[in-house]
Amino acid sequence: FLAQDTKSVADVVVWGTLFPVLQDETSLPSELPALKTWFQSMTLSEACRKAADSVLIPRALQEFTSYLQKQPPPCLPVQRTTSNEPEEEEGSERALTEEEITAAASAWARGAAALPKPWQPQKPVLPVEGMRNILITSALPYVNNVPHLGNIIGCVLSADTFARYCRLRNWNTLYVCGTDEYGTATETKALEEGMTPQEICNKYHAIHADIYRWFDISFDYFGRTTTPHQTRIAQDIFKRLLARGFLLEDTVEQLCCESCQRFLADRFVEGTCPFCSYREARGDQCDKCGKLINAVELKSPQCKLCRSVPVVKATRHLFLDLPKLEEQLEPWLEQSLATGDWTPNARYITRSWIRDGLKPRCITRDLKWGTPVPLDGFQDKVFYVWFDAPIGYLSITANYTQHWERWWKNPQQVELYNFMAKDNVPFHSVVFPCSLLGAEDNYTLVNHLIATEYLNYEDGKFSKSRGVGVFGDMAKDTGIPADIWRFYLLYLRPEGQDSAFSWSDLMLKNNSELLNNLGNFINRAGMFVCKFFGGTVPSMVLTLDDKRLLARVTLELRQYHQLLEKVRIRDALRCVLSISRHGNQYIQVNEPWKRIKGDEKDRQRAGTVTGVAVNMAALLAVMVQPYMPSVSSAIQGQLHIPPDCFVLSHDFTCTLPPGHHVGTVSPLFQKLENDQVEALRRRFGGGQNSPASGSPPAPATQVTPGDPQLIQLLTEEVAKQGNHVRQLKANKAEKAQVDAEVAKLLELKKQLALAEGKSPEIPVPKGKSKK
Repeated sequence: FLAQDTKSVADVVVWGTLFPVLQDETSLPSELPALKTWFQSMTLSEACRKAADSVLIPRALQEFTSYLQKQPPPCLPVQRTTSNEPEEEEGSERALTEEEITAAASAWARGAAALPKPWQPQKPVLPVEGMRNILITSALPYVNNVPHLGNIIGCVLSADTFARYCRLRNWNTLYVCGTDEYGTATETKALEEGMTPQEICNKYHAIHADIYRWFDISFDYFGRTTTPHQTRIAQDIFKRLLARGFLLEDTVEQLCCESCQRFLADRFVEGTCPFCSYREARGDQCDKCGKLINAVELKSPQCKLCRSVPVVKATRHLFLDLPKLEEQLEPWLEQSLATGDWTPNARYITRSWIRDGLKPRCITRDLKWGTPVPLDGFQDKVFYVWFDAPIGYLSITANYTQHWERWWKNPQQVELYNFMAKDNVPFHSVVFPCSLLGAEDNYTLVNHLIATEYLNYEDGKFSKSRGVGVFGDMAKDTGIPADIWRFYLLYLRPEGQDSAFSWSDLMLKNNSELLNNLGNFINRAGMFVCKFFGGTVPSMVLTLDDKRLLARVTLELRQYHQLLEKVRIRDALRCVLSISRHGNQYIQVNEPWKRIKGDEKDRQRAGTVTGVAVNMAALLAVMVQPYMPSVSSAIQGQLHIPPDCFVLSHDFTCTLPPGHHVGTVSPLFQKLENDQVEALRRRFGGGQNSPASGSPPAPATQVTPGDPQLIQLLTEEVAKQGNHVRQLKANKAEKAQVDAEVAKLLELKKQLALAEGKSPEIPVPKGKSKK
């Protein structure tokens, strides 16, 4: 047990926490036998069984457990048919059945004719009777900020990847987004830059559009909220809510900055959270504990614009009566949670809001730049951004097509996917749905709410003011192609917990997963066709081993589908890399470059291996398209893959039959060098001399012994450089590069020894003598 030989309070507390999530010891990974034994022992004890039966399984927990049984919780390893780590791969692959092998060979033999024909929707894209109609939105980015990598992966890139997948599945798909342009943030930016709010919106809308264009985001339409359609639709929803008694009027106390001579929007007030004492809480929500805050509740509030202390003043506002709308919200929410794919954090945040009790939510603000409130006595106010901005999805679609209501007032035919970071969840799962439910106009409501956690930068946060982190307009100046950025951001997409961008990890993943794994396999498969068979796919005579490979690839393909259908984008990417890893192993074992020099039987075997491999490459070209569209297009061009084959089915078929001609094959990826990456780390680290920038420590002669901060810094640098050296050796880097990095490591160790007051002499490796 945890503390001694008998059960203790600690055992009961930990078991009680795990039980609702796991239910039984079979849910625990096999790598943890001690934990499984302990959990089973606790579960079988009489007291714990009674607690489970009487206390731990109310209706809410049953629903949550049912959901987790369908989708593994983010805190546990995903149970995959193959693992991403070579040392785990052999043990995690299950045995193939004869039926699977036979079915895979049969599907292969049917060829490209078995594939569905790619769907080409008319423009504008509209719902089609009898088809699966997918409407995708990503949270509208604030127009006054340049998005950083975390913003991009949390919203537009995740949504784009899923939209591309939907199109490959022949689902009728519309993906819309745009800039959120109203509110205090825009007014303030306009003052800073000496421009009008509209001029600021025009400037930054163009910046956003350029960034997303470079990242190859495949919007069907990228719009904005400062349009007549926005005013008309928002005011119509407001009037319908007012007519149905879902709005309240009240006098509220609000923070006003006398120095700036304006009422302060919530996000322009900072102070200490009244719940958790976090010192950088905003006036609407605390980023640390996640609780909603009224700005006047903040302790020690400050105006973010001028840092003066605001005063409290009374003002009249309109509120959305969420308590009154709750009886409409709850049945819809239960149905959506039961039938839709909501991420675990979206479910948890939404249920927390409901559990804590809904309160009226203010929907107006004392501003000039916004959608006007069409009500006597409120002409000097505008709609609050969290009432107004989500309506932008509708107005942007209305700017795309006059038939926008076929998407937004058609819940019977349309599935709506919302993509966002977790801080936007309450407004998309409670506030916005309540507005549409209260309007009683048959609006399409969200079926699948997909929320990410946060992406951090190295060991901290992105900060434009401090020059820390990569922002969207900087990425293209790094010399790293957009598809490499897409791949890496999606590889570490924060699906279950926060993740962090790392330059050294970006280099590692590019050089190992893209260059040495995926790119190496596709390049070798195509080159063998060109070099050994004159650019023509050879005839193939499949052996049992070949058919087993087809079945293994089919399993990975179906796992890929299963994960992407649940919008587990990061995990599905592992299936792509696993297929190319199988391909590399297949080529390495069969050695077609040797067999091509042998007798007729060997040459036939070389042809079979080459033909199967190049067809695997063709499949990967399609599977990788949602992640790296330019790379996918390059593979398609090199292998001359027919356009009709660019569609996804659940079977691996022979799409490049014997006699098919390929084109010129060339490498898809370039190696990232350590010097290149270190220069970028310094460039985006917030200053040449800051530790975060990755600059080398001062020379040994400048080290001051006994400095605790310097000792800590050097200890971290030694560990980081040691890991880097080990990675280079594991990847079998060139000896000159390894030697150079080892020299850096030795120099760091010397400096650490000096800082600790020790001799800087480094121990000589065994087997060598001092000179």
